[in-house]
Amino acid sequence: MLVKLVILVVLLWLAWRALKQMILPPPGARPRMNRPAGEIDDVMVKDPQCQVYIPMRHAVQARTEGGTLYFCSEKCRDEYFRSRGGQ
Repeated sequence: MLVKLVILVVLLWLAWRALKQMILPPPGARPRMNRPAGEIDDVMVKDPQCQVYIPMRHAVQARTEGGTLYFCSEKCRDEYFRSRGGQ
């Protein structure tokens, strides 16, 4: 009888841990929907070649004398510089 009770307690403990891990976020993680109003996740930048907006963190960057340009792909970056004579 004691063995059955110990097994039951262990199974309940394992079930609780699994349920807790599925429901609660990991320690230190912030849920996205509870983010304070006005907090910016990323900045959108405009591709000068195809005129689409993309998140800066996903953009292909090209440094020029006038600053940094952001492109949606390497293809757009290459076409941009090819059309301007390889600046």
